[in-house]
Amino acid sequence: MLSLIFRYKAFLVNRAENNPYEQLQQASSAELRQAIRSGAYQGQTAGLASGMLQANLAILPEAYALDFMRFCQRNPKPCPLVGVSDTGVPLMSTLGEIDIRTDVPAYNVYRNGALDASVNDISDLWQDDFVVFALGCSFTFEHALHRAGIPLWHFQEKKTVPMYRSNIATRDSGVFGGETVVTMRAVAAEKVDEAIRISRQYPLAHGAPLHVGEPHSIGISDLYAPEWGDAPPPVDDNIPVFWACGVTPQNAILRAKLPLSITHKPGHMLVTDVDEQAEVPVV
Repeated sequence: MLSLIFRYKAFLVNRAENNPYEQLQQASSAELRQAIRSGAYQGQTAGLASGMLQANLAILPEAYALDFMRFCQRNPKPCPLVGVSDTGVPLMSTLGEIDIRTDVPAYNVYRNGALDASVNDISDLWQDDFVVFALGCSFTFEHALHRAGIPLWHFQEKKTVPMYRSNIATRDSGVFGGETVVTMRAVAAEKVDEAIRISRQYPLAHGAPLHVGEPHSIGISDLYAPEWGDAPPPVDDNIPVFWACGVTPQNAILRAKLPLSITHKPGHMLVTDVDEQAEVPVV
């Protein structure tokens, strides 16, 4: 514990002179969340807390929770459930010492299906009927791709992976449905099979890709104009590879037009204390 305190104080002392992202690349998941909770870091989380499971976030009133859970169970590739809170409880104890109101770098707040605000703390928005869903994130298997020597442009440039609304339909549940959102990583042709093999080992982080190759065949008209994230550079001789994305439930929530719901801001994930290869109980 003292080591955690001393390392975090060192981070605060040096933050004015150093890039916070660079400073946190060697931080533990607990240290990273402490920096987020204090407001010292509010950026994207790709490449941080290597070896730890990162998660997408959906917070909605209990009246919609059962239908949303069914939606996730019917669409496990884009919506792999890794944790569900008790009603009105903002703590995610199965995933770490986490207070969901403060421990995500940035949140999107939706009202009646429209983005109302992006904030860094939702303490003043918390409701006693809220249920929190944590869903696995592709940032987890990206660490494994990186370790295998498969270059990832957004890692290198400290950008957010591009995300697109595809024409791949989800299976509806109650008011929730719509298209699957996908992420794209351009992979060298000789590395595609390896990328598929590696990512398949992480079913709680979307597993193997949904599509390899021509983006138009899954409804993406312009590869360089993603709906979320940063526009990628030219793919050149690489192959576009598309994985299911945890922004899919955000897309479903928008379609459902709930009076109030909260998600993570794309790219700004919940970092857990769970090993990226562990079997995670959904409780």
